[in-house]
Amino acid sequence: MSIKHNLTPSPSPNLFSAITKMPFIVAMLLLTMLLSIALPNNAYAVEAGALGVGNDSSGETVSTPLPDSFGRDTPRHTVQGFISALGENDYLLASNYLNLSKSDNPTTVVRQFKQALDAGGRFQPDLQISNSPEGNLTDQLPPSQENVGVINIGERSVPLLLERVVSKQNEQYWQFSSDTLTSVPEVIENTEPTLVSRYTVDSLDGKKLFGYQLADLVAALTMIVTSFVLTYVAVWLLYHLLRIVYPYLRGTPLPLPNKVILPLSVVIMALILSEVMVYAGVSVTLREPVNRFTDIASWLALTWLLLRVIDAIFTRAVNLSYKKNYTERVSILGLLRKVVKALLLIFAVIVIFGNLGFDLTTGIAALGVGGLALALGAQKTIENLVGSVVVVADSPVRIGDYCKFGTYEGTVIDIGIRSSRVRTLSRTIVTVPNGDFSSMQIENFTSRDMFRFFHYLYIKRTADLDVIFKMVNDLDEFIKEHDLTNQEWNQVNILELRQDCYVIQLQAYVNAIGIIEFYDKQNALFVDILKKVAKYKVEHALPTQQLIVNQAELEHHVGSSTDESAEGDESDNSSNSANNEVSDNKEVNTSVYRKDYNDDGVDIRKDSDKAKNDVASHHKFSMATVSRSGALKALKHKSHMLRKSKFKHTKNKSGFSIWNQP
Repeated sequence: MSIKHNLTPSPSPNLFSAITKMPFIVAMLLLTMLLSIALPNNAYAVEAGALGVGNDSSGETVSTPLPDSFGRDTPRHTVQGFISALGENDYLLASNYLNLSKSDNPTTVVRQFKQALDAGGRFQPDLQISNSPEGNLTDQLPPSQENVGVINIGERSVPLLLERVVSKQNEQYWQFSSDTLTSVPEVIENTEPTLVSRYTVDSLDGKKLFGYQLADLVAALTMIVTSFVLTYVAVWLLYHLLRIVYPYLRGTPLPLPNKVILPLSVVIMALILSEVMVYAGVSVTLREPVNRFTDIASWLALTWLLLRVIDAIFTRAVNLSYKKNYTERVSILGLLRKVVKALLLIFAVIVIFGNLGFDLTTGIAALGVGGLALALGAQKTIENLVGSVVVVADSPVRIGDYCKFGTYEGTVIDIGIRSSRVRTLSRTIVTVPNGDFSSMQIENFTSRDMFRFFHYLYIKRTADLDVIFKMVNDLDEFIKEHDLTNQEWNQVNILELRQDCYVIQLQAYVNAIGIIEFYDKQNALFVDILKKVAKYKVEHALPTQQLIVNQAELEHHVGSSTDESAEGDESDNSSNSANNEVSDNKEVNTSVYRKDYNDDGVDIRKDSDKAKNDVASHHKFSMATVSRSGALKALKHKSHMLRKSKFKHTKNKSGFSIWNQP
């Protein structure tokens, strides 16, 4: 049954099941191919290594060497590690940097080598020692050797050589050569005690501070201070001697300022300090760090000194350009000064960081990628830098020129690397990026070789025509022959005929150094021309005002307004007369009442009362007269204002026009 069951044909799969299984099969095939590419090589390699198959003796295996545990990968690291081990008094550690034989005593050899270095050893500066695992291949030495210094004791000189050693494990590193070490015992046989060992106070022997012998620290500090003071005094005396002698030899003052004394003293002190410490016998473990920092100080001082010298040189060049009227060079010199200073500072920073122990090779290589990223992120800054070069090279303006650009105008006071500065007439400073400044339309007023005199004369049309033409011809000849004008284009002509005047155009060119001188000459030219015009029977046309009205409409409107005002006056007069009559009647009644009262009463002073009554009546009459005259004046003023308002209304209604004539 089982055999029969196995031999029974299975039903064929349908198309749908085949299609659904196809992606899974394809994925499995791709995964198998990837695994066959990635895994079998290592498996086969291990298997072949175990079986001893596939080892080709002619082939070379490329492997990355492991870094040396003592840091002896490069000549520079070997020297630095050896000095560091000597500073820690670890002679066993220091012996790892020496190529010793099995018969050598490491401690004895290290001690002798240190004694020779203290007496007269001079290592090269760190930047001059190769920091490459292959060493310096251009020093005319075998590829396996490197020169890092010299030992000078008396008349004997021993080069400090490093040699590349290959260990049994195929590791390569640098050590002090056996040839140098075998020459050391012969050199130190005739050495004498150093100055430090002779004059050191006994209480300082054996004491340490910061890992260094206290006697060496005191000696080094004393030498630094003494060297600086003596160098400064010598440089100060030399500078003032040159300041006295130079004018007699060249006829001009010394161009160097006294600010160069201090940096020059530091540079000279740094140069002689290392030799002074070698001569005094300061330990090499202290001498090398001091030399490193004195090198840094000397580079700082040298940079400071060169900046002062650059300022002095470019200041002298700028003054000479102004003196010889080469003002176009001033902008170029200003930009060149800033570029030279920037390059000097960059170089000084690189050297200083190199002395501090930073690996500059990697940093400089990274500057390539970083510079590209910086350029993409600082496109505007680079545009301004290119714009400054364009402004200086094309020279549309120079420092000191008066120009107009955009909505601003003023005097250019500086053309920098990123921007230019312009002082306006309001004494404010406008800073313009050079990228924008170079693309603007700039009008340079300082570049004018002459100034234009261009004005008009307005002469009344009442003048005789022959007089006008004679005056124009005489003025034309007068301007051409005037002392203040040149022969560029001098002309006087009738430009325009207007309704009330002749427009005469005056044009000439005046030679002047600046706008102030031109204004003075223009004033003199104005006076001479006006005096010349005054000799002719002509009058200057002044601004006039004309009123054009329609006479018929004006008389009609004025007449109607006058009638209305007259009617108003009559009504006012009638009302005023009525009021006056009422007041008179009141006065009469009052007088009658008073008379009746006086008749009824007993008056012992009739004469005096009669006189008083006469005075009162006269006063009342005069007051009535004054009131009548005031009323008449008020009436006249009112009628005048009414006529004026009517006239204004009529003028606006009729469309009268007013304009000014020059």
